[in-house]
Amino acid sequence: MSIQTSGTTQPHWLTALHATLVSQFEEQSARLTQLTADTGDPQQAHTQAALVAATRQSLEQITGALRRIAEGRYEVCEKCGGAIPVERLQALPHARFCVPCQQKHGH
Repeated sequence: MSIQTSGTTQPHWLTALHATLVSQFEEQSARLTQLTADTGDPQQAHTQAALVAATRQSLEQITGALRRIAEGRYEVCEKCGGAIPVERLQALPHARFCVPCQQKHGH
């Protein structure tokens, strides 16, 4: 099973990762909906705001990874243009940088 992206067929590991990212996006979207519901408890407001911010950040990371897959630039470091190892992407699907660039720039 492969996905068609930017005129090329993606490898199986990327197809599986794409499906995982889509599932995570759906889960985080549902979580955000639950978190933004007003509980009426002012004591939970601070904790709830922090959870909303973390969930939104997660959604942004997932969306970015899905966009890079669709554009055919998922495995490319945004700093140096080098390859991001498959193992890194499988461990950290939203990775935008190779390890040396990540360490050097501290992103």
